[in-house]
Amino acid sequence: MRSPNADQVSIIAADLVADSVPSKLTAQDPTLWGPEAESEASIRLSWTTLHETSRALLPDLVALRAALHDEGVDRVVLAGMGGSSLAPEVITRTAGVPLVVLDTTDPAQVADALAGDLERTVIVVSSKSGGTVETDSHRRIFEKAFTDAGIDAASRIVVVTDPGSPLQKASEEAGYRKAFLADPNVGGRYSALTAFGLVPSYLAGADVETLLDDAAEVAKVVSQDSVENPAVVLAGVFGAAHAHGAEKIVFADTGSGIKGFGDWAEQLIAESTGKNGTGLLPVVVEGPGAPGFVDARSDATTVAIGPATGSANIAVEGPLGAQFLLWEYATALVGRVLGINPFDQPDVEAAKKASRALLDAPAVAATVPSFVDGPVEGHGTDWAPRKVNTVAEALAAIVEVAPDHGYISVQAYLDRIDDASFELLRAEIAKRTHLQTTFGWGPRFLHSTGQYHKGGHQNGVFIQITGESGDDLEVPGRPYTLAQLQLAQALGDGQVLAEHGRPVLRLHLEDRIAGLAQLVEAVQEDGS
Repeated sequence: MRSPNADQVSIIAADLVADSVPSKLTAQDPTLWGPEAESEASIRLSWTTLHETSRALLPDLVALRAALHDEGVDRVVLAGMGGSSLAPEVITRTAGVPLVVLDTTDPAQVADALAGDLERTVIVVSSKSGGTVETDSHRRIFEKAFTDAGIDAASRIVVVTDPGSPLQKASEEAGYRKAFLADPNVGGRYSALTAFGLVPSYLAGADVETLLDDAAEVAKVVSQDSVENPAVVLAGVFGAAHAHGAEKIVFADTGSGIKGFGDWAEQLIAESTGKNGTGLLPVVVEGPGAPGFVDARSDATTVAIGPATGSANIAVEGPLGAQFLLWEYATALVGRVLGINPFDQPDVEAAKKASRALLDAPAVAATVPSFVDGPVEGHGTDWAPRKVNTVAEALAAIVEVAPDHGYISVQAYLDRIDDASFELLRAEIAKRTHLQTTFGWGPRFLHSTGQYHKGGHQNGVFIQITGESGDDLEVPGRPYTLAQLQLAQALGDGQVLAEHGRPVLRLHLEDRIAGLAQLVEAVQEDGS
């Protein structure tokens, strides 16, 4: 560990140990975060024992996977958002087994999932309530597709939900193949080792028993009231850094063997801490040599997932199951240090409400662009210090209004598979602006960093990228298409950010390929 605030790290760690916070957390003491958080915390702490309690799922999982394989069904699609998809994705990617993850409203990406071999497909519909609009849309679309293909849809739908939820009731009424009930006393971002993380991962072929074994081993360590406890150390490092203006945590994988861990940690940390005008902003970068990591300034703490590297303030090694539990403990502990409730997400619902209102009044979405530059329309530049007429000018303007030691958030409401090249914008912008820069795929980041954007430190500026869709998809039983939903989500979130006084630039691509080329060229201009 290399911390410029080592003395304060030691003080924070000593205070956590003196108050027996790790052992009290393991005992699920809801008073650790103060009276205002106690009610929520009292129903959100069962994640501390999941490495034991989730083993009860294994017999049913073994039986279901065997039955599906006997029927020739071995392609698994997961419909879920936030905690329902991020953990299964990192588990299966790390295990090297295929899982089709649907955490999008992009019509092309959903169409690609539908184009797979439906005869071999089972879809896992994961939602605590069933009311998540994206997941409900996926369920409706796949149910119709199965039926249209002459397949008994109910036999190909597996549900993961909370006991007594509307989705459990709907599953029973529809006769779906199986409903796995998760522990209701676990919030979504702490649910990696619940049925939400384990069911799709096991059905896809991952070894979830070893995942639980690895979590059980680290549980012995993170529950100890000791200044050597790695969760205590992390909480001390991040708490001390935050007190000195380093409210960002930059993650780079340095050869851990874990695939996509930063995306999971991003939701856990941002949604847990980003509220009341404070919090920690995770920045996931491409590697230890990436802009934002190798040249991090005083507003960021750099973390290597894997072996230590010269640019990292701290390195964290260990198998995936252990990493899940370690970071959950560390996040809960740093919540106490920052004086916030790490189990609520008060600002997430605002964007959902704004999106629903736009779906009810679609004419509102037909905004007039501020400028048109080739295949790119620019929207919402009223915050700019001067009139902008090109993409390059607009990007230069939003960088100009970014606060010192603020951050830039790039949000792409596109197909994260076919449009994956848009991710290169993060490094290009970070390299040229020397500001910490995040990249998120819409709408999935709304269930992740979206909370921090509205509730955390108000020093971000936001670049939304939307694009024309080719063939759209109807959502059965709903008065909107996926493309309409996707645009409403972008506009709704942009509206809420603007209400918080944050600059939002939306760049709409009439042609996605040509638009990307123009964006890269504009970023690389000296003025940006």
